[in-house]
Amino acid sequence: MSITNPILTGFNPDPSILRVEDDYYIATSTFEWFPGVQIHHSRDLKNWNLITQPLTRKSQLDMKGNPDSGGVWAPCLSYDNGIFYLIYTNVKSHFGGFKDTHNYLVTAEDIMGPWSDPIYLNSSGFDPSLFHDEDGRKWLVNMVWEPP
Repeated sequence: MSITNPILTGFNPDPSILRVEDDYYIATSTFEWFPGVQIHHSRDLKNWNLITQPLTRKSQLDMKGNPDSGGVWAPCLSYDNGIFYLIYTNVKSHFGGFKDTHNYLVTAEDIMGPWSDPIYLNSSGFDPSLFHDEDGRKWLVNMVWEPP
């Protein structure tokens, strides 16, 4: 089988790809568009379908006051022990020396949801990821924003 790039045509930035058994998922940024985050599904890495947008409630993604190109940046989709995890940044400002970037976590037992209300993680940097350790611990991989 031959796969042609891009595998997702159109505007699908910051892809986070995940494999769970025979299923592949890609979560992409939606910036200032609501609902937040798009998740596509494939079984062969060639044919993809948009299956869900997990951030559908204001309690999960309040974008009041977000600037153009703000909102959801670089979601990180992961899976461990029967639970899907989605970490995302809600960017309120990207101007000047400081970035007001709130990072959140939502979970679901099924990729189609329902997705939980968010857990606030921090407001340090952006584009965080989650590492699932073999001993069951979860590690947040996150930059520290230190302006010049």
